[in-house]
Amino acid sequence: MMGCHLGRCFQVTVAGGSYQDGMTAVLQGVPPGMLLTEQEIYGDLLLRKPGADELSSPRKEPDLPIIYTGLNAADTVEGAGNRNHTNGTPLSVLIPNLDRHFIHIKQYQDTNRTPRPGHASYASFIKYGPDDDAIGAGIFSGRYTSTIVAAGYVAKKILKLCGIEVFSYIKEIAGVRCGDVEHAAALKYTDAYKQMRCDYDPFYQDVYIGGRITPEMRVLEKISILAQIEKQIDEIRAKAPKIDADEIRDKYGVHHIVNCPDIAAADAMVDACNAISATGDSVGGVVEVVATGVPTGLGEPVFNKLDAELGRMLGIGAVKGVEVGAGFAVKDMTGIQSNDEMRADGGKVVFGSNNAGGITGGLATGQPIIARLTVKPTPTIDKPQKTIDKYTLENKALAAITRRDATIVGRIWPVAENFTAMVLLDNLIAHFGYQMLMEKVKQK
Repeated sequence: MMGCHLGRCFQVTVAGGSYQDGMTAVLQGVPPGMLLTEQEIYGDLLLRKPGADELSSPRKEPDLPIIYTGLNAADTVEGAGNRNHTNGTPLSVLIPNLDRHFIHIKQYQDTNRTPRPGHASYASFIKYGPDDDAIGAGIFSGRYTSTIVAAGYVAKKILKLCGIEVFSYIKEIAGVRCGDVEHAAALKYTDAYKQMRCDYDPFYQDVYIGGRITPEMRVLEKISILAQIEKQIDEIRAKAPKIDADEIRDKYGVHHIVNCPDIAAADAMVDACNAISATGDSVGGVVEVVATGVPTGLGEPVFNKLDAELGRMLGIGAVKGVEVGAGFAVKDMTGIQSNDEMRADGGKVVFGSNNAGGITGGLATGQPIIARLTVKPTPTIDKPQKTIDKYTLENKALAAITRRDATIVGRIWPVAENFTAMVLLDNLIAHFGYQMLMEKVKQK
């Protein structure tokens, strides 16, 4: 299978399927010397996993990762203190599938002859034939985005150490839109939301805070713990603290479900989504990603423009559009309205606007990079739909019976955030190399 690889300097290869033994991300280009733990990777994975709130699929995958390679298994010299530091070799992260029971497999087996409209079911069957991994949609399932989150977290941590912040939040669901929010406030809100999710996630508390899996354990020990957890999923979930919306707002200053920095808009988003979901249907929305601290000039021209690289986020399942800056709105602007005028102030360049979204000519301008993703409604719905029998081409009727998300928007924003981090790190490594070479060769 082609198409499961991204990057030139920071490279990521993903593998696995929704109902295979698990998902895998292999990263190349991770610099040595960085402490990395499964707990911190899971802190991002739990933001995307299903079953976390009333808007997401009830599938109960914990999404607990195992770092298999790329870290020092012990201090390289006695007392060096570099155990569990990255060592520059390929880093691999395994995400086992633990909630894959026969009752759910049987549901797919019973409906796989009739492709679900809006899914890849029909096209993948034609491409791969009868051995197509159709249980749970295989690698075309939203589960594969867990690999993007895991790999992107590593990229995001490296970027942060270089002074670059990448964050994302929900801009719109079911036609309810969040107003403009200052970037600093949005970042603060998003960080608080992530902390809340960690504090309320029963697996985070049981597995990591409770010390069931620690960085000192060998991989076989970790896998044995996951085998236990597979049988305890419901028991652990039952330990989750009761969600009190008012208490969460008072303590964290965030919405208890939606990562939207306008809490009133978040409430309206949930209400609108639930009203449509009650009819058996689903809704879409918009996710916004922001990156600050990106050095001016980062990126490449022509085929590898930075905004074109961000356009690769169309590879995220359910994303049907990516715009940078003003995006499609520029069609209604004049040149003077669209241009971001500049002035010098205290030896620094200051822009009057950011319609370019921090990128011109494929290169970063030094302004915040802003991208928005449009997310389609979840295609698995509880409504009769017309389809076919993919073996006989007979016309058929289909009503979805599998587990589903009322909207996928709430699980896309962490994927977009970490995908953006992968793109930026890939370009940052090249940028640093180019700048250093330029300094070496230019005449003094």
